[in-house]
Amino acid sequence: MTLRERLDKLEPRERRLLNILVGFLVAAVILLVPIGLASMASSRRAKNQEVRDLLESIYEASGRVSERKAQRDALLARYARPAPPLAGFIEDAAKQQGLTAAESQDRPEVPHGKKYTERITVVKMHRIGMLGLAKMLERIESSGHPVAITKLNLKPRAGEPDSYEVELGVSAYDRKADPPPTSPASTAASGDDLEEEEP
Repeated sequence: MTLRERLDKLEPRERRLLNILVGFLVAAVILLVPIGLASMASSRRAKNQEVRDLLESIYEASGRVSERKAQRDALLARYARPAPPLAGFIEDAAKQQGLTAAESQDRPEVPHGKKYTERITVVKMHRIGMLGLAKMLERIESSGHPVAITKLNLKPRAGEPDSYEVELGVSAYDRKADPPPTSPASTAASGDDLEEEEP
């Protein structure tokens, strides 16, 4: 008995139920195929977004690494030219503005961590005009040496316009040379820092 003969023997009620079942199955297939495709597409989109996010984080990390390396190189370049003895250095900057330092005093060196030391010189100057002082300070700061003005006391002189007693402290920072590497095993064990911290 063929399938056609079996269908012909069905009662009208059974045929109607069978038609409903077939229609339901066809509708389910028609609906499920797009839903499945949309789900697959959504899953692939999510995976693609994860890959994009990962690549973006890698690019950002490489940018930060490059920035840190540039900062470290700039720091090492700054300390490659150590400052000369500070008393003479300050005196030269003062003379270029027509000023003179009355007295200078070197303070003991101050260590900053394992790699840096600070040299401090305090200078006293009498009857100094503000313009000359400002130009002298600018010259010290823009010298290219690792120096900083760490102390500045101004006292106006009574009865003398634009005349000040000045006490000036200048610090120079020196970087100690890196010790030569002994062996790969001891270098790995010591875990040398890759980052430099400026005092």
